[in-house]
Amino acid sequence: MAYKTILVHIDASERCRARVDVALRLARDFDAHLVGLHAHDQPALPAYVSAETTIRERLEIAASEDAAAAISAFDRAVAAAGAAKAELRTATADSSEAVSMHARYADLIVLGQRDANEDAAPAAGFVERVLLASGRPVLVVPRVGSFDVLGKRILVAWNAGREAARAVTDAVPLLRRADSVQVITINPAAPAHGDVPGADVALFLARHGVRVEVRIERAVEIDIGNMLLSRAADLGSDLIVMGVYGHSRMRELMMGGASRTLLDTMTVPVLMSH
Repeated sequence: MAYKTILVHIDASERCRARVDVALRLARDFDAHLVGLHAHDQPALPAYVSAETTIRERLEIAASEDAAAAISAFDRAVAAAGAAKAELRTATADSSEAVSMHARYADLIVLGQRDANEDAAPAAGFVERVLLASGRPVLVVPRVGSFDVLGKRILVAWNAGREAARAVTDAVPLLRRADSVQVITINPAAPAHGDVPGADVALFLARHGVRVEVRIERAVEIDIGNMLLSRAADLGSDLIVMGVYGHSRMRELMMGGASRTLLDTMTVPVLMSH
C-alpha cells in the first residue's frame, strides 16, 4: 500500500511553494507521480457592474497573469527537485469542483490552509468542499511555518468513528514510515472504543507494521481541537491524522468542532479524511 499519484493544488499565492515542496518530497519518498493542478474560479462580478466590459476584462487579465505565475513557479520547483514523474494540469471550472474531480484519480491531495489575507488564494470553503466531495485524503499545509520534515512523528486523533477509521487507513503509508506514532483518544466512551480504548486500532496498525503508543486523555476545560494541537506541540509531532466530520446543507458547510478548529488554527500539517 503506497501513494502512487499525488495531486497538489497550485495558485499564485505566496504559500503555494511551501505545499508544492511538501508534495515533491512525498512524491520522491513514495516514487509517486505528481500532478500540479491550477484551478481558479471565474471572476464573480456584482450585478451592478456585470455589464462593465472593462472591469470584466481587467479581472480576466489578472486571473491569466496569476495562472501564468503559478504555472511558472510549479515548473521551476519541479525542475529544481529533479522530479521526472510530474505533470501540470489546468482547469477553469469552479476550483473546488475541479480539484475534487481530478482528486478521484489520485491517492493523496495536498492543499494549503486558507489565508484570508491572500488575494490569490481560493475562496472561503475551498478546502472543506474538497474534503467533503473528493473521496480522497487531503493533506493540508499550514499558512505559516516551514515543514522540512513531515511524517516522522505522527499524532493520530482516534474517536472510533467512521471518519477516523478512514483517516487511519488512508495514512497507513505514512504511518509505516514514521519513527513515532502516538494514537490519542480523548474522553473515550463505551461501547465504540471497546474495553480498552485505543487497543483495537493499535492492533490494526501493528498488523500493518506500525509501532504505536496509545494515550488516553481527558478534556475538561479545553475543547478537543485545541487539545490535539496542544498535545502535538508537547510531543513534537510533525503531522496530525484525523477524520473530518461535516456535510453541506443548502450550500452551507457544516463542519465538526474539532475539524473546524484544526482547519482554522493548525500549526503542523494535518492529513484529513471524510
